[in-house]
Amino acid sequence: MPEKSSETVPRDHRFTSIDAVREIARRRLPRMVFDFADGGAETERTMRRNEEAFGNLQLMPRPLSGGAERDLSVTLLGTRLSMPLIIGPTGFAGLFWPQGELAAARAAHAAGTAYVMSHASTITIERLARDAAGPNWFQNFIYRDRGLTRSFAERALASGYDAMVITIDNQVPGFRERDVRNGFVVPPRITVRNAVDLILHPGWGLRMLRTPNLTFANYASAEHASIMALSAYMASNLNPDVSWDDIDAARRTWPGKLLVKGILHPLDAVEAIERGADGIIVSNHGGRQLDGAPATIEVLPAIVEAVAGRVPVLLDGGVRRGADVVRARALGAAACLIGRPQLWGLAAGGEYGVRQVLEILREEMDRVLALCGIRSVADIDASCLRREGNPGSDPASGTV
Repeated sequence: MPEKSSETVPRDHRFTSIDAVREIARRRLPRMVFDFADGGAETERTMRRNEEAFGNLQLMPRPLSGGAERDLSVTLLGTRLSMPLIIGPTGFAGLFWPQGELAAARAAHAAGTAYVMSHASTITIERLARDAAGPNWFQNFIYRDRGLTRSFAERALASGYDAMVITIDNQVPGFRERDVRNGFVVPPRITVRNAVDLILHPGWGLRMLRTPNLTFANYASAEHASIMALSAYMASNLNPDVSWDDIDAARRTWPGKLLVKGILHPLDAVEAIERGADGIIVSNHGGRQLDGAPATIEVLPAIVEAVAGRVPVLLDGGVRRGADVVRARALGAAACLIGRPQLWGLAAGGEYGVRQVLEILREEMDRVLALCGIRSVADIDASCLRREGNPGSDPASGTV
């Protein structure tokens, strides 16, 4: 695919950081909807650790080594991207903005990067490919009904998606206590408990009223026409009886680039490559599945070492600053994915809000490179890091 150019977007003074975008989203969304995106599994320790662990890695500036301009571009799986940052798959994005997946994909492509469509999107595989041309990947699950897994892959292939992402850490639903406390269901229902909260957020309510057929569009059929029936059908199709044979089957079905998402153990990364994976995504599902799993940035170095350059390794989880992307690159990640930040951007302003999120992170990456004396993303390595509380660490060895 030819190099994807990026368009600059004027910076909005309200969108000073990803935290600021999150706060705008919190004010504009009913609590149960905000918490649906914002929350994690059980005690949310893994979710918090994803963010906190980046702070243990200090950046070491060498100010006399830099250049007047910095090159943030990367080539990933044969596609040139404007920066090492991709919008990751997040289910039901249309709950945050009408046709949210389409808005986020257009924002990603305008910024010169790729978009990963969730299986649980509110628009179809075909619609996104038609109306948001650009680097698009499709996220697939290994369902109890393997025919459903195969049919999604076939639809994405026919629609021209550039890669397929198999997510493997969803054998059973994670237990998300915020959703239980809020009485959150799909679609959201008005109850005595949440009526006032919904009334206090009329902008979101009016947008949803103007959104026809808010549903899991890729699953809709005559058999499962209502969203409640679809939700039950999707939950019933999650399957703990998965194995590496399913990756073999996905490889046979999908002739294009194949990535495996949900890898936290080096041995699993090696196995995935042996089964034909073209890329590894280090991910704990944003802390929404197994509470107590390690932060992704903590396990990244061991996985990069095990992969030994055979395929690109990407990182998902806890990226809130451009500096986090630089840290991940320094430890060997080819690129990072963002999930919650793009949902906050959608809630804050649709496509415009997601463009602001991407521009925030782009500017922060560029500023970090300038202040650290690094001329391009390709020049980032472990020598620019120092582990907090360990002055004797050797960053250049990769064992910070």
